[in-house]
Amino acid sequence: MHINELLTTVVDLGGSDLHLKVGNYPVARVKGHLTPLTQFKKLVQEDTIAMAYSIMATDRQKAKFKENLDIDLAYSVPALGRFRCNIFNQRGTVGMVLRVIPRRIFSVEDLMLPRVLNKIAEEQRGLVLVTGTTGSGKSTTLAAIIDLINATRNDHILTIEDPIEYLHRDNLSIINQREVGADCATFASALRAALRQDPDVILVGEMRDLETIETAIHAAETGHLVFSTLHTLDATETINRVISVFPPHHQKQIRLQLSQVLKAVVSQRLVPRADGQGRVPAVEVLISTETVRGCIEDKDKTKGLRDVIAAGTSQYGMQTFDQSLYFLLQENLITVDEALKRATNVGEFKLKLEGIMATSDMARANMERGMSITTGGGREAGGSLAPGAAPAAAPTRQGPGADGDLKITLAR
Repeated sequence: MHINELLTTVVDLGGSDLHLKVGNYPVARVKGHLTPLTQFKKLVQEDTIAMAYSIMATDRQKAKFKENLDIDLAYSVPALGRFRCNIFNQRGTVGMVLRVIPRRIFSVEDLMLPRVLNKIAEEQRGLVLVTGTTGSGKSTTLAAIIDLINATRNDHILTIEDPIEYLHRDNLSIINQREVGADCATFASALRAALRQDPDVILVGEMRDLETIETAIHAAETGHLVFSTLHTLDATETINRVISVFPPHHQKQIRLQLSQVLKAVVSQRLVPRADGQGRVPAVEVLISTETVRGCIEDKDKTKGLRDVIAAGTSQYGMQTFDQSLYFLLQENLITVDEALKRATNVGEFKLKLEGIMATSDMARANMERGMSITTGGGREAGGSLAPGAAPAAAPTRQGPGADGDLKITLAR
């Protein structure tokens, strides 16, 4: 049994991940569900060790694994694709998880993401954070945004990743991609060096520590457009997480800096589609406005960000998770049960489904009509619409300029 044979099976199934554990069958995650590959035999220690060492191509990687007992790396199979791999020790045995990286870069439209992401990609400077749990599609969303910039702007784009996932070819922009461990020592050191490499756009794969976060904020302050990711659930938690990394006596200053450089926070959760054709993203979007900046500067106001986001749907393209879920439900893309499982405020969401809304909610009803998503079928459907599925229609707009397309003005 060779690792390439298992990966071929996962790709053929349309899976996103392959799990290898001694004593178990190989397991694929297909459309969010773990599926044992019982056509193969159960794995023994010799199998996983052989697979691990076939993936670790250099003596340096093998030495790093022996020293740290785990390693992240990218693995390529000609004519099949690229895979992000983590090899680790587990109860004295070697285990592995490999993530399938699609050969094509999906667009914002393919991924059924909110249309406002196209406007976010037009920003010239500042900090944009894409957040969510592991496997929520952060890397895929960032790849779509970088590809859009590459196709529409004459910029120098620099990415710092661990490992490199999506491979970008030069288009209107030039792109340099650096891999931690192979091309640079750490995210922080590569980010410091990036400031001397004349970049217009910088992608930092993950903001893991104080030094990386501090340097990313500095890069945004000095006129660069910086993209990065955090493992946080929503916009409010993202703001609090960034600030809490710094010592207490620095946090007031960081609040001021972050309020000035932050352009957007995009938080994602993948929800199973009602038609069974993969998953669709529920997305919370925060856009920097004067009110948002005030909420970031004042720690007592930060907890009110959710209400600010909910009120900014029509004018700025912002939306909360619950608004996103409600919209997906209206479009028959997800079921009520799945929406309730992922709602931030389940009680309020149930009342909304029953048609009982507070006065403030009623005032926002018209704003929610401004919500729209792009019309692809999602990554797991290859970006195309599922058979028999209709694209999500943009809501009807009333008054001047009602041309069927959502028009959003971003606060600068």
